[in-house]
Amino acid sequence: MPPARRTTPNGRDRRTYDPTRVRTALIHQVESVADAAHRLAPDQHALPSGLPGWDVHHLLVHIARQIDSVPRLLGRPGTEVSGQAPQVTLSRWALAAATRAEVLDEETRAEAAASPDGPQRIDRAVADLEPVLESCVREDLLVPHPFGTMRMLDYTVTRLVELVVHSDDLARATGLRIALDRQATAAAVRLLADALAAKAPGASVEVRIPPFAVVQAVEGPRHTRGTPPNVVETDPLTWLRLATGRVAWAEALAGPQLTASGARADLAPVLPVLG
Repeated sequence: MPPARRTTPNGRDRRTYDPTRVRTALIHQVESVADAAHRLAPDQHALPSGLPGWDVHHLLVHIARQIDSVPRLLGRPGTEVSGQAPQVTLSRWALAAATRAEVLDEETRAEAAASPDGPQRIDRAVADLEPVLESCVREDLLVPHPFGTMRMLDYTVTRLVELVVHSDDLARATGLRIALDRQATAAAVRLLADALAAKAPGASVEVRIPPFAVVQAVEGPRHTRGTPPNVVETDPLTWLRLATGRVAWAEALAGPQLTASGARADLAPVLPVLG
């Protein structure tokens, strides 16, 4: 069952996520990537991660930081139960993430130098996460974020994006098979598809990522009946790689996993959506 949608004051829909499904997906993806970290051979930690300037050890430490950012955020002053609207939506988080890239890179490098054992660092993060698994999916809890206040549940959904994307990074860098939880993958696909629609608002292109998401995007003539004249379709993993800049539009279009038909069905100018 896809997540529900709620209408916001400006009339646009906001996708919502079921707390129980999000918590279960978080547990499963954390377990999957933690298991993979412990299956690495010692020499694999020095392999290039595919991310600029990072080896696999840097990636492991970064993954640990994504996990324990949940208890860290819950422990910050300013967390409150509130009926107020958050300042940061999921789409805004995705579109603003690139502005924090330099800071996150510096922090990851510093911690990687101080934490020589990446799998052990992930284990500590998992231990810190376990006591807050119920609190991390609360919809009524607003937490302080560098971009503004955010629903705790929404922030945890962003952790699913990080964990799924970096699990794929780790698998590609090392050749390990790392399971991607279906619900975690679905949440990541939907969040990034919605972010695309927010970045390039319009209804001239239908973007299909079966079985998880369909969104309308790109300014131009609105399609109302029959087969849309501009259609982009791809599989979930290819979409995640496109949306996060792991693969370029032209490279993906040259393969069988991405199809684009119609004069406006070129998403290269608006990708990636998450830096």
